[in-house]
Amino acid sequence: MNRTASRALAWLYLAGGALGLAASITLTLEKLARLADPSYVPSCSINPVLSCGSVMDSAQAAVFGFPNPLLGVAAFPVVVTFGVALLTGYEPPRWVWTGIQAGALLGVVFVHWLIGQSLYRIHALCPYCMVVWVVTIAIFWYTTLHTLTGTRLGSALRRVHSGVLALWYVVIAVLILVEFWSYWSTLL
Repeated sequence: MNRTASRALAWLYLAGGALGLAASITLTLEKLARLADPSYVPSCSINPVLSCGSVMDSAQAAVFGFPNPLLGVAAFPVVVTFGVALLTGYEPPRWVWTGIQAGALLGVVFVHWLIGQSLYRIHALCPYCMVVWVVTIAIFWYTTLHTLTGTRLGSALRRVHSGVLALWYVVIAVLILVEFWSYWSTLL
């Protein structure tokens, strides 16, 4: 992988990891405030659709027995640190890239499960969670492109990398628009 692409990926890890960490910490603090005072209304509970409280109170918000944002509090510092290490010129061995790819894959699978749960079970969206969705998808996508460097598939995908990512986000936005159309249409 060339130096420019490597620096761009490092900056994505640094910025995306920092955004994901900020959202995860904020969600953790909001959850703690909610636990201390069940009548507390989270800052991200804006309307019936954008309602962190509804999401926080769901069983899906603690699928492993503890609040999901703690996963981000643990994982995103690793992403940030890896980005900083890459910016210093660190050239990780293949096994490190394999670990980053595996973590990104687990993250993107979990995020898509959460997207489905938010849309079709909980029927509410958490803005901070959506920040985590956006950065996790980008981190997965560009990590995968890095992993595929030197392959025919990697070369083909690299030519359309931003279009694929934009389409991915558009599909999610359309799913959100369709699922909550009855609410969005009242705002028009």
